Amino acid sequence: MAYLEFNDVGIAGLSAAVPKTVIDNLQYTSFFSARDAADIVAKTGIKQRRFATADTCSSDLCYAAASQLLSDMDIDRSEIDLLVFISQTPDYRMPATSILLQERLSLSKQTMAFDINLGCSGFVYGLSVVYALMQQGNMRKALLLDGETRSKVYSPKDRKTAFLFGDGGVAALIDRKKEYGPSCFSLNSDGARSSLIKIDAGGYRQPSTPETLKEKVVDDEGNVRSDEQAYMNGADVFNFLLREVPKDVKRLLEYNKVTTGDMDYILFHQANDYMNSYLIKKLKLNPEKVPSSISKFGNTSSVSIPLTMVSELEGRLNGNNRLLLSGFGTGMSWASALIQLYQCHISSIVEV
Repeated sequence: MAYLEFNDVGIAGLSAAVPKTVIDNLQYTSFFSARDAADIVAKTGIKQRRFATADTCSSDLCYAAASQLLSDMDIDRSEIDLLVFISQTPDYRMPATSILLQERLSLSKQTMAFDINLGCSGFVYGLSVVYALMQQGNMRKALLLDGETRSKVYSPKDRKTAFLFGDGGVAALIDRKKEYGPSCFSLNSDGARSSLIKIDAGGYRQPSTPETLKEKVVDDEGNVRSDEQAYMNGADVFNFLLREVPKDVKRLLEYNKVTTGDMDYILFHQANDYMNSYLIKKLKLNPEKVPSSISKFGNTSSVSIPLTMVSELEGRLNGNNRLLLSGFGTGMSWASALIQLYQCHISSIVEV
């Protein structure tokens, strides 16, 4: 296994934006009984989520987060040489949303900008890409923007997914300083499991038709969705997590000759409470070092790790902090990272 190692690159600041609309999971939909909703909330720990309006896209959330961060940190926008946008719910099939954000944020035309299409591992993957490019001596500052409007791709009539996913956007300012020290990334993929979380139609393999848009009963449990709404095999996703994530985290720690006790915080993708409670037990972690935002925002895919940092660690990242990050999901794809923060600025959450 190859590890990506970098030096003196780190996150200088973080911000997040969430929609104003708060969804109470106990009252979300009349398609399922109140008892069903209560059972799901008890198992997942997801009490509330945020849903974007019909005309709010991932880029709008990221724009709000980035604008807040640049203002709070008094950043000269002409110094931003790179903008990377992560999402599986972009504004358009083309052009890339990153290009739209370059113009909207009034960044230089010399700014390098591109999109990354990844799900729950996306923030860790994106961070590794930005760190790699920032190792180039002529790069000054970078923006890593990560946004999802997952509420728009899941059926409210599918019990397996209806109560899980929410929307949000984050912005991370990446800079170069000796104080950041070394960082290390482990990036993994298994396309043989691609069918575990998937939208079958609406792309170029199976283009949209009236039939793919039609809702239909999809199983013996009476769940309803169209071919253009996402589905998830929850049991097999959990088995994937059991098999791959603890092993990956342990290997990364061993390679770097550190332990979880050396970390100030451990941040997992916010899939649900049950999965993260398992990881805490399996890796013998101190729960106080594992912040969670799942009850307030649900599963926001790749946004969940940085959103949790903003939501739960504002005012707590003073001086030097060592973090372990682990994202896992759609693909299947999983990624772990050891990073160091130095006087990281956290902006208050913006509502859009």
